Amino acid sequence: MTERLGAADVCALLEKLRESAPLVQCLTNTVVTNFTANVLLAIGAAPAMTDIPNEAGMFAEIASATLINVGTPHAEQRIAMIEAARAAHRAGHPWVLDPVAVGALPVRTALARELLEYSPTAIRGNASEIMALAGLGTGGRGVDTVHSAERALEAATHLARACGSTVAISGATDLVTDGTDVLRISNGHHYLTLVTGGGCALGAVTAAFLAVGEDRLAATAAATAVYTIAAELAAVNARGPGTFAVAFIDALAAVDGAQIQSRVTIA
Repeated sequence: MTERLGAADVCALLEKLRESAPLVQCLTNTVVTNFTANVLLAIGAAPAMTDIPNEAGMFAEIASATLINVGTPHAEQRIAMIEAARAAHRAGHPWVLDPVAVGALPVRTALARELLEYSPTAIRGNASEIMALAGLGTGGRGVDTVHSAERALEAATHLARACGSTVAISGATDLVTDGTDVLRISNGHHYLTLVTGGGCALGAVTAAFLAVGEDRLAATAAATAVYTIAAELAAVNARGPGTFAVAFIDALAAVDGAQIQSRVTIA
């Protein structure tokens, strides 16, 4: 445990989230929309999938936080994403960028780099995505990483400092940095990688935690900790990824302070 974030801090942020039920706007990919909304409801937030032009920016100004996930960026949604990022930045509301498959494909790569102009509060992706977004790599195998989280730490540090963002890198051990400090969260279960939306929904949960946490690094890391602890709890009785997906939603809704205290591993 570090001085920057302890188990008690994680518990306090989760309690605050559940008390305030932040409104999280999601401009996300079509593959994961339903799962993402259910994850937000389970954790205690209120989802809103408002992702069309002339509404996205308006909604970003009233939402507690916004997620922009570039997984399936059709033309209309790309316009809405720029609109929402601009509005969230102007309003001073937290927003999260998930650069899905950036580096591997050109349209989303250009879009994600344009979105960086609006200073995302947090950037969350796998190692290859983070490296490509920082201009230090060419991406992974589609949406899958070909690099370790530790390999991407230099790129994450660069991004964090250049954009004023917190950067979270998913992996066997998740890394979160603000460009100075680094937190490592060693919770989770591999079933998360076998469920569509397992990674993408974490971006939405991160947005929810940022809506209630003043310390960006702590809020981003707490989101990852709660999410991955819920995965551990769900896996206990799961028979495979199908039963895990259902159990995971239940675990997010039920995870409590005692479970966090006994399981969280942050270094």
